[in-house]
Amino acid sequence: MSVTTETRAALVPELAGSASRRAPKDARVPIAVGSTGVLLLGAIYCLLPVAWVLIASTKDASELFSTFTFAPSTHLWDNIVDLTAYRDGLYWRWMLNTALYAGIGAVISTYISALSGFALAKYVFPGKATVFRILLMGVLVPGVILAIPQYLLLAQVGLTNTYWSVLLPQLISPYGIYLARIYAAAAVPTEIVESARTEGARELYIFHRIALPMMGPGLVTIFLFQFVAVWNNFMLPYIMLGDDRLFPITVGLSGLLNQGASLPAMYTLVITGALLSIVPLIALFLMLQRYWRVDLAAGAVKA
Repeated sequence: MSVTTETRAALVPELAGSASRRAPKDARVPIAVGSTGVLLLGAIYCLLPVAWVLIASTKDASELFSTFTFAPSTHLWDNIVDLTAYRDGLYWRWMLNTALYAGIGAVISTYISALSGFALAKYVFPGKATVFRILLMGVLVPGVILAIPQYLLLAQVGLTNTYWSVLLPQLISPYGIYLARIYAAAAVPTEIVESARTEGARELYIFHRIALPMMGPGLVTIFLFQFVAVWNNFMLPYIMLGDDRLFPITVGLSGLLNQGASLPAMYTLVITGALLSIVPLIALFLMLQRYWRVDLAAGAVKA
Protein backbone atom coordinates (compact mmCIF):
# COMPACT_ATOMS: atom_id res chain seq x y z
CA MET A 1 0.00 0.00 0.00
CA SER A 2 1.46 3.35 -0.98
CA VAL A 3 1.48 6.37 1.32
CA THR A 4 0.34 9.60 -0.26
CA THR A 5 2.27 12.83 0.01
CA GLU A 6 -0.44 14.35 2.19
CA THR A 7 -0.30 11.41 4.61
CA ARG A 8 3.47 11.65 4.88
CA ALA A 9 3.22 15.36 5.51
CA ALA A 10 0.72 14.75 8.29
CA LEU A 11 2.83 12.01 9.89
CA VAL A 12 6.14 13.89 9.87
CA PRO A 13 5.18 16.47 12.55
CA GLU A 14 3.64 13.75 14.71
CA LEU A 15 6.75 11.57 14.47
CA ALA A 16 8.95 14.55 15.16
CA GLY A 17 6.84 15.37 18.21
CA SER A 18 7.13 11.79 19.47
CA ALA A 19 10.88 11.88 19.06
CA SER A 20 11.11 15.15 20.93
CA ARG A 21 9.00 13.73 23.76
CA ARG A 22 11.16 10.61 24.00
CA ALA A 23 14.43 12.52 24.06
CA PRO A 24 14.08 14.03 27.55
CA LYS A 25 13.07 10.66 28.98
CA ASP A 26 16.11 9.01 27.44
CA ALA A 27 18.31 11.83 28.69
CA ARG A 28 17.08 11.28 32.25
CA VAL A 29 18.15 7.63 32.34
CA PRO A 30 21.88 8.28 33.09
CA ILE A 31 20.92 10.81 35.76
CA ALA A 32 18.54 8.33 37.40
CA VAL A 33 21.15 5.57 37.31
CA GLY A 34 23.79 7.87 38.76
CA SER A 35 21.47 9.10 41.52
CA THR A 36 20.50 5.53 42.41
CA GLY A 37 24.15 4.54 42.54
CA VAL A 38 25.00 7.41 44.88
CA LEU A 39 22.07 6.50 47.16
CA LEU A 40 23.16 2.86 47.24
CA LEU A 41 26.71 3.86 48.16
CA GLY A 42 25.35 6.10 50.90
CA ALA A 43 23.15 3.30 52.23
CA ILE A 44 26.10 0.88 52.28
CA TYR A 45 28.26 3.48 54.03
CA CYS A 46 25.62 3.96 56.75
CA LEU A 47 24.58 0.33 57.18
CA LEU A 48 28.02 -1.30 57.07
CA PRO A 49 28.95 -0.33 60.67
CA VAL A 50 25.55 -1.56 61.86
CA ALA A 51 26.11 -4.87 60.11
CA TRP A 52 29.55 -5.17 61.65
CA VAL A 53 28.17 -4.52 65.17
CA LEU A 54 25.47 -7.15 64.59
CA ILE A 55 28.03 -9.73 63.49
CA ALA A 56 30.73 -8.81 66.02
CA SER A 57 28.26 -9.17 68.89
CA THR A 58 27.95 -12.87 68.04
CA LYS A 59 31.66 -13.51 68.68
CA ASP A 60 33.64 -14.04 71.84
CA ALA A 61 36.82 -12.12 72.67
CA SER A 62 39.18 -14.59 70.99
CA GLU A 63 37.21 -14.61 67.73
CA LEU A 64 36.80 -10.84 67.76
CA PHE A 65 40.53 -10.15 67.74
CA SER A 66 41.82 -13.18 65.83
CA THR A 67 40.48 -12.46 62.34
CA PHE A 68 38.40 -9.76 60.72
CA THR A 69 35.49 -11.44 58.99
CA PHE A 70 31.81 -10.82 58.46
CA ALA A 71 30.95 -14.44 59.19
CA PRO A 72 28.74 -14.60 62.31
CA SER A 73 29.46 -16.83 65.28
CA THR A 74 27.27 -18.39 67.97
CA HIS A 75 28.09 -16.44 71.16
CA LEU A 76 25.45 -13.70 71.07
CA TRP A 77 23.43 -15.15 73.94
CA ASP A 78 26.57 -15.78 76.00
CA ASN A 79 27.59 -12.14 75.50
CA ILE A 80 24.13 -10.95 76.60
CA VAL A 81 24.35 -13.13 79.72
CA ASP A 82 27.82 -11.74 80.54
CA LEU A 83 26.59 -8.19 79.96
CA THR A 84 23.63 -8.80 82.26
CA ALA A 85 25.90 -10.26 84.94
CA TYR A 86 28.26 -7.27 84.87
CA ARG A 87 27.93 -5.59 88.29
CA ASP A 88 24.54 -7.16 88.95
CA GLY A 89 22.83 -5.89 85.82
CA LEU A 90 24.22 -2.36 85.76
CA TYR A 91 23.78 -2.23 81.98
CA TRP A 92 20.01 -2.58 82.29
CA ARG A 93 20.04 0.20 84.87
CA TRP A 94 21.74 2.34 82.21
CA MET A 95 19.09 1.29 79.71
CA LEU A 96 16.32 2.24 82.13
CA ASN A 97 17.99 5.59 82.83
CA THR A 98 18.27 6.30 79.12
CA ALA A 99 14.61 5.44 78.56
CA LEU A 100 13.71 7.79 81.42
CA TYR A 101 15.82 10.66 80.09
CA ALA A 102 14.71 10.20 76.50
CA GLY A 103 11.07 9.34 77.13
CA ILE A 104 10.18 12.00 79.67
CA GLY A 105 12.45 14.58 78.08
CA ALA A 106 11.05 14.02 74.58
CA VAL A 107 7.40 14.10 75.70
CA ILE A 108 7.75 17.34 77.68
CA SER A 109 9.97 18.92 75.03
CA THR A 110 7.45 18.05 72.30
CA TYR A 111 4.61 19.60 74.29
CA ILE A 112 6.60 22.78 74.94
CA SER A 113 7.60 22.92 71.27
CA ALA A 114 3.97 22.49 70.16
CA LEU A 115 2.69 25.19 72.51
CA SER A 116 5.46 27.62 71.59
CA GLY A 117 5.22 26.91 67.87
CA PHE A 118 1.45 27.39 67.88
CA ALA A 119 1.81 30.72 69.69
CA LEU A 120 4.44 31.94 67.22
CA ALA A 121 2.35 30.84 64.25
CA LYS A 122 -1.13 32.04 65.25
CA TYR A 123 -0.69 34.95 67.66
CA VAL A 124 0.44 38.52 67.09
CA PHE A 125 2.31 40.12 69.99
CA PRO A 126 5.08 42.70 70.49
CA GLY A 127 8.55 41.31 69.93
CA LYS A 128 7.35 38.28 67.97
CA ALA A 129 9.91 38.81 65.21
CA THR A 130 12.69 39.25 67.78
CA VAL A 131 11.71 36.04 69.56
CA PHE A 132 11.76 34.15 66.28
CA ARG A 133 15.22 35.51 65.41
CA ILE A 134 16.54 34.47 68.81
CA LEU A 135 15.00 31.05 68.21
CA LEU A 136 16.82 30.73 64.89
CA MET A 137 20.09 31.66 66.58
CA GLY A 138 19.41 28.97 69.17
CA VAL A 139 19.02 26.41 66.38
CA LEU A 140 22.51 27.27 65.13
CA VAL A 141 24.20 26.92 68.54
CA PRO A 142 25.51 23.36 69.20
CA GLY A 143 24.34 21.85 72.45
CA VAL A 144 27.92 20.94 73.39
CA ILE A 145 28.78 24.62 73.78
CA LEU A 146 26.03 25.05 76.38
CA ALA A 147 26.94 22.01 78.47
CA ILE A 148 29.53 23.75 80.65
CA PRO A 149 27.39 26.85 81.39
CA GLN A 150 24.45 24.59 82.18
CA TYR A 151 26.62 22.59 84.56
CA LEU A 152 27.74 25.76 86.37
CA LEU A 153 24.14 27.00 86.67
CA LEU A 154 22.80 23.70 88.00
CA ALA A 155 25.74 23.39 90.38
CA GLN A 156 24.62 26.63 92.01
CA VAL A 157 21.28 25.07 92.97
CA GLY A 158 22.69 21.65 93.86
CA LEU A 159 21.11 19.69 90.99
CA THR A 160 24.25 18.21 89.45
CA ASN A 161 24.68 14.43 89.67
CA THR A 162 20.89 13.98 89.70
CA TYR A 163 18.31 12.97 87.14
CA TRP A 164 17.21 16.61 86.92
CA SER A 165 20.63 17.70 85.69
CA VAL A 166 20.12 15.68 82.50
CA LEU A 167 16.39 16.26 82.08
CA LEU A 168 16.08 20.01 82.59
CA PRO A 169 18.56 21.25 79.94
CA GLN A 170 16.87 19.12 77.27
CA LEU A 171 13.28 20.23 77.80
CA ILE A 172 13.66 23.26 75.52
CA SER A 173 14.51 22.45 71.93
CA PRO A 174 14.89 25.48 69.61
CA TYR A 175 14.80 23.22 66.57
CA GLY A 176 11.64 21.52 67.84
CA ILE A 177 9.95 24.89 68.39
CA TYR A 178 10.99 25.98 64.91
CA LEU A 179 9.51 22.84 63.34
CA ALA A 180 6.32 23.19 65.37
CA ARG A 181 5.95 26.80 64.29
CA ILE A 182 6.32 25.87 60.62
CA TYR A 183 3.90 22.95 60.90
CA ALA A 184 1.31 24.87 62.93
CA ALA A 185 1.27 27.64 60.33
CA ALA A 186 0.62 25.09 57.57
CA ALA A 187 -1.61 22.52 59.29
CA VAL A 188 -3.86 24.64 61.51
CA PRO A 189 -6.19 26.87 59.45
CA THR A 190 -6.60 30.32 60.90
CA GLU A 191 -10.31 30.20 60.03
CA ILE A 192 -10.86 27.31 62.44
CA VAL A 193 -9.05 29.12 65.24
CA GLU A 194 -11.07 32.31 64.64
CA SER A 195 -14.30 30.33 64.49
CA ALA A 196 -13.55 28.66 67.82
CA ARG A 197 -12.80 32.02 69.40
CA THR A 198 -16.06 33.42 68.05
CA GLU A 199 -17.92 30.59 69.75
CA GLY A 200 -16.29 31.48 73.06
CA ALA A 201 -13.63 28.75 73.29
CA ARG A 202 -10.69 29.50 75.54
CA GLU A 203 -7.19 29.64 74.09
CA LEU A 204 -5.92 26.53 75.87
CA TYR A 205 -9.03 24.65 74.76
CA ILE A 206 -8.35 25.69 71.16
CA PHE A 207 -4.77 24.50 71.46
CA HIS A 208 -5.48 21.15 73.12
CA ARG A 209 -8.70 20.15 71.35
CA ILE A 210 -8.26 21.69 67.89
CA ALA A 211 -4.66 22.58 67.09
CA LEU A 212 -2.87 19.69 68.82
CA PRO A 213 -4.67 16.89 66.89
CA MET A 214 -4.05 18.71 63.59
CA MET A 215 -0.35 19.04 64.44
CA GLY A 216 -0.09 15.32 65.23
CA PRO A 217 2.15 14.13 62.38
CA GLY A 218 4.52 17.04 62.85
CA LEU A 219 4.69 16.43 66.59
CA VAL A 220 5.54 12.77 66.00
CA THR A 221 8.51 13.91 63.95
CA ILE A 222 9.57 16.37 66.66
CA PHE A 223 9.19 13.66 69.30
CA LEU A 224 11.37 11.23 67.33
CA PHE A 225 14.06 13.83 66.70
CA GLN A 226 14.17 14.79 70.36
CA PHE A 227 14.00 11.19 71.60
CA VAL A 228 16.92 10.14 69.41
CA ALA A 229 18.90 13.26 70.36
CA VAL A 230 18.49 12.57 74.09
CA TRP A 231 19.05 8.83 73.67
CA ASN A 232 22.36 9.43 71.87
CA ASN A 233 23.48 12.39 73.99
CA PHE A 234 26.89 11.89 75.55
CA MET A 235 28.49 15.19 76.52
CA LEU A 236 25.75 16.57 78.78
CA PRO A 237 25.35 13.48 81.05
CA TYR A 238 29.11 12.94 80.97
CA ILE A 239 29.61 16.41 82.46
CA MET A 240 26.61 16.40 84.80
CA LEU A 241 26.83 12.93 86.35
CA GLY A 242 29.41 11.32 88.61
CA ASP A 243 27.43 8.34 89.92
CA ASP A 244 27.59 5.51 87.40
CA ARG A 245 24.16 4.27 88.52
CA LEU A 246 22.70 7.43 86.97
CA PHE A 247 24.57 7.03 83.68
CA PRO A 248 22.75 6.62 80.37
CA ILE A 249 23.91 3.98 77.92
CA THR A 250 26.28 6.28 76.05
CA VAL A 251 28.31 7.25 79.11
CA GLY A 252 28.15 3.74 80.59
CA LEU A 253 29.44 2.08 77.42
CA SER A 254 32.18 4.69 77.18
CA GLY A 255 33.36 3.64 80.64
CA LEU A 256 33.35 -0.01 79.62
CA LEU A 257 35.31 0.87 76.50
CA ASN A 258 37.98 2.59 78.60
CA GLN A 259 38.29 -0.56 80.72
CA GLY A 260 38.85 -2.58 77.56
CA ALA A 261 42.44 -1.31 77.37
CA SER A 262 43.33 -3.49 80.35
CA LEU A 263 40.53 -6.08 80.05
CA PRO A 264 40.01 -6.99 76.36
CA ALA A 265 36.96 -9.10 77.26
CA MET A 266 35.13 -5.83 77.92
CA TYR A 267 35.09 -5.09 74.20
CA THR A 268 32.56 -7.85 73.56
CA LEU A 269 30.34 -6.36 76.28
CA VAL A 270 30.61 -2.92 74.69
CA ILE A 271 29.69 -4.23 71.24
CA THR A 272 26.79 -6.30 72.57
CA GLY A 273 25.58 -3.33 74.60
CA ALA A 274 25.75 -1.08 71.54
CA LEU A 275 23.67 -3.57 69.57
CA LEU A 276 21.00 -3.80 72.28
CA SER A 277 20.91 -0.01 72.62
CA ILE A 278 19.66 0.51 69.05
CA VAL A 279 16.84 -2.03 69.35
CA PRO A 280 14.48 0.40 71.18
CA LEU A 281 15.14 3.08 68.55
CA ILE A 282 14.27 0.71 65.72
CA ALA A 283 11.12 -0.44 67.52
CA LEU A 284 10.08 3.17 68.15
CA PHE A 285 10.47 4.12 64.51
CA LEU A 286 8.46 1.10 63.39
CA MET A 287 5.65 1.88 65.84
CA LEU A 288 5.38 5.59 65.06
CA GLN A 289 5.85 5.60 61.31
CA ARG A 290 2.14 4.99 60.74
CA TYR A 291 1.39 8.36 62.34
CA TRP A 292 3.26 10.23 59.62
CA ARG A 293 0.32 11.34 57.56
CA VAL A 294 0.48 14.20 55.13
CA ASP A 295 -2.16 16.93 55.03
CA LEU A 296 -4.02 15.72 58.10
CA ALA A 297 -6.12 18.87 58.14
CA ALA A 298 -6.70 18.99 54.37
CA GLY A 299 -10.33 19.72 53.69
CA ALA A 300 -11.06 20.72 57.29
CA VAL A 301 -12.17 24.15 56.08
CA LYS A 302 -14.86 23.94 53.43
CA ALA A 303 -16.26 26.85 51.50
